[in-house]
Amino acid sequence: MLHITRKENMVLNQIKYFQNEYKNGVPYRILKLDLDLSEMDLKDILILLDEKEIVSYKDGNVTILRTDEINVCENVAVVKKEILNQTEEKAFEIIKDVAGESGLISRSLLEGHMLYCELKLSSIRTYKMILALENKKLIKKVQRPDGEYFTLNF
Repeated sequence: MLHITRKENMVLNQIKYFQNEYKNGVPYRILKLDLDLSEMDLKDILILLDEKEIVSYKDGNVTILRTDEINVCENVAVVKKEILNQTEEKAFEIIKDVAGESGLISRSLLEGHMLYCELKLSSIRTYKMILALENKKLIKKVQRPDGEYFTLNF
């Protein structure tokens, strides 16, 4: 599920509206004339939509790539919160897969999977992710003679 703000949704709706009229992509200048946004805001929104792979913004033309599974949020803070929740869910699924039936995973193995595998989180994000999962009581820290481990609580 992709999360966008109301302004991003407003721009996306205008692109959808003009899409039938402009088969090779909606020109930027048409959007600029029609929308009541500053040039910087419009360009920033188009770049964000392009990064989320909802639209393609190239050479001053905008084309829609996808419109399914889009959730409109109030503001950027809500969008970031939703994305964090999705990342936590993915992280927990990875932990369950790696831990296997024993439900036990070493701290170094857990951090390695967060840093270098599918999620590719930074060190700080990895630390915060582990803390968030601990605070939500999804994993629990266990001290063993051979090192620090985490056990799954499910």
